[in-house]
Amino acid sequence: MALMNPWHCLCTPKNPSESQPPLLGHVLVNIGFQFPFLIKFYLFFFDSSTMGLSNTLFVMAFLLSGAAPLKIQAYFNETADLPCQFANSQNRSLSELVVFWQNQENLVLNEVYLGKEKFDSVHSKYMGRTSFDPESWTLRLHNLQIKDKGLYQCIIHHKRPTGMIRIHQMNSELSVLANFSQPEIVPISNITENMYINLTCSSIHGYPEPEKMSVLLRTKNSTIEYDGVMQKSQDNVTELYDVSISLSVSFPDVTSNMTIFCVLETDKTQLLSSPFSIELEDPQPPPDHIPWITAVLPTVIICVMAFCLILWKWKKKKQPRNSYKCGTNTMEREESEQTKKREKINVPERSDEAQCVFKSLKTPSCDKSDTRF
Repeated sequence: MALMNPWHCLCTPKNPSESQPPLLGHVLVNIGFQFPFLIKFYLFFFDSSTMGLSNTLFVMAFLLSGAAPLKIQAYFNETADLPCQFANSQNRSLSELVVFWQNQENLVLNEVYLGKEKFDSVHSKYMGRTSFDPESWTLRLHNLQIKDKGLYQCIIHHKRPTGMIRIHQMNSELSVLANFSQPEIVPISNITENMYINLTCSSIHGYPEPEKMSVLLRTKNSTIEYDGVMQKSQDNVTELYDVSISLSVSFPDVTSNMTIFCVLETDKTQLLSSPFSIELEDPQPPPDHIPWITAVLPTVIICVMAFCLILWKWKKKKQPRNSYKCGTNTMEREESEQTKKREKINVPERSDEAQCVFKSLKTPSCDKSDTRF
């Protein structure tokens, strides 16, 4: 931290010629504020001849060394209030005072010189970004950037005919925060056969750097935390951080209800992602074919029996006609063969008795009159 010139606080930033040489007491008070360890060193080594001044300086160093600056927090791109907390018990008018704020590098943010804002001494990076509230003695710093964090001083001088005398000083320490975006889970692979999934979790545009990033796997009966190596990058202009982790999350057991959360932890807050739900189908037992067979088998049997019955009836209906035709055809073939034989042998005409005998052989019955000799 850059230390302030002790003489600088006893005059206005750009008008040192209007101030008178500082008194020893004022210089010692300012040195005691900036360098309390020097005061203690002085008290330890100086002899007893200076006990009066030593006691005064000891009390002053004790009080100043224990006075911590006022902690102020504000958010990126918003407005910070830098208070002066000036009681003005003597009801002095702004026309008698010189009020200004400066940072730890002695760069002036705003100056009100005898009741009017003066821009000659204002640094360029604060130009147009401040506004002074005379009612509350507060300076508002707009459009906050991460670079604006640090120590600030409000200093008030009373302008007298004899010169400038510092009558008030207020110290503040500004912290600039930027809320990270809600962590987002993105799967980069489907669930594998080994029951795990690859995923990434990311969050952007935050400050300060987060402390930890992890993944929580919640099942019906347990919660498991997976830690990963947090990858971070910082923008060179805004100084905001982007962070992410990549993990392979394995499932402890097969269940239909599992939820994954991504957790981002900073020194002030804890951000939780939206739930990423995973539903796994329960393992199915081997299919039981017995009920299926039991239901289908009677139908198959009935169909087979009906088919066999229809086929049997059809065959039974066709069988007599076929046998009759077969017999008729056989007899006709025999007669044609005998006729052909007779023609070849040229058998002479026979008597009626011989013809009757011949017919008796051919037909089962013959007229009795024909069988008599």
